[in-house]
Amino acid sequence: MSSSAVPVVPTPGEERRKRRLALVGGSLGNLVEWYDWFVYASFAIYFADSFFPGDNPTTQLMNTAGIFAVGFLMRPVGGWILGRAADRHGRKSALTLTVTMMSVAALLIAVAPTYGQAGYFGALVLLLARLLQGMSIGGEYAASATYLTEASARNRRGLGSSFQYVSMTCGQLLGLGILITMQHTLTAAQLESWGWRIPFVLGALFAVVVFWLRRRLQETDAFQEEASGEDAHDDSTRGTLTALWHYRRQAGLVMALTLGGTVAYYTYTTYLTKYLVGSAGMEKTTATLVSFTALTLFAVLQPFAGMLSDRIGRRPLLITFAVGCTIGTYPIMTALGSASSYWSALGLSLLALVIITGYTSINAAVKAELFPTRVRALGVALPYAIANALFGGTAEYVALWFKNSGHETMFFWYVSGCALISLVTYVLMPDTRDAALSRAEADADAAAGAGATGKPVEAVR
Repeated sequence: MSSSAVPVVPTPGEERRKRRLALVGGSLGNLVEWYDWFVYASFAIYFADSFFPGDNPTTQLMNTAGIFAVGFLMRPVGGWILGRAADRHGRKSALTLTVTMMSVAALLIAVAPTYGQAGYFGALVLLLARLLQGMSIGGEYAASATYLTEASARNRRGLGSSFQYVSMTCGQLLGLGILITMQHTLTAAQLESWGWRIPFVLGALFAVVVFWLRRRLQETDAFQEEASGEDAHDDSTRGTLTALWHYRRQAGLVMALTLGGTVAYYTYTTYLTKYLVGSAGMEKTTATLVSFTALTLFAVLQPFAGMLSDRIGRRPLLITFAVGCTIGTYPIMTALGSASSYWSALGLSLLALVIITGYTSINAAVKAELFPTRVRALGVALPYAIANALFGGTAEYVALWFKNSGHETMFFWYVSGCALISLVTYVLMPDTRDAALSRAEADADAAAGAGATGKPVEAVR
């Protein structure tokens, strides 16, 4: 090994520019990924009849919601394959691969034949596309969560990781914005006939642009350090299930802390519009506008909550969310079910989303801070994807099932119960804010005497 090479140390200004570029690049790609994922739910009320004809609108929505939920079954597969790829070959390569898969899936939905054209073959194409999207998004969450957290300054990881849900929400807003525009430029018949295909075509085109952008991202320092360091672990152990088994307690924590948050998030985002239309009797256009406005303000809240967690820790925000969701879901959902105006529905929706912010703004950082670099992406991806497949992806279907059986309020208690399980987890788990995500951070902790807690060193072992 040559001793003459002098490492190039970036200036503070260069370091800040690098972090900003990583934040923008990671976030924009995440935005398009989640646009493609959520636009299915946003337009389901218009294309459900195209693939599942019948006289019962609730049954049609249950069929499309079932396919939406099936997409979640592939998320653990995508989390395993792409999480492993991110740990072995880099965060950048995994991020590029996920957006390629999402582009193909969006294009498949855009060209899927209707029931009148090909019978249930169109529904099969829809199913295959959602499976591919599920695999893509299973890897996207972990790769972007890991990338945004590792690329942020240590004292701003809460802020940096909060942009994951900023971009996720902006992706959903983009879909809703396109829906609102189309609602005001096309008739309902045109939307149900062919207009619903337009957002999927746009999604495929957006993904091509993001592919180009992600090819130009820089790899994180933490991964480069792990991959090239003299004392790095054997390459064969990085990103493997064997390596993850040594952190099974942390994997269990990821599943438990995700449970309440994912059910609540999908209840007040993807299901909200259908609930306002089907239960409150609100016009589709009004319900869509409620969701759009509420989600816009929700996205604005994320960085502020992330910054707060950098000051006071992660657990206070998580506990506040879980308490609010446990005791607040029933009254909020009951009131939303009888909301008669735009403003009353908007106020209640915002109240719910403010509560959920305690989870959404920081959950990416918390999960990434639980694992060492060599298994971080897989450790975030697989348990999170399993929890999402079991609970997040089925939330809308469970809600519609309870409604169809005449016991809609039971779903409210279901959401509260999931939040209660997560609350117990938050109370018992350690705060992860001070975890070291790289050997450089661990060495700095040791030099400053911070290694006495054991947690910073454990995070990179």
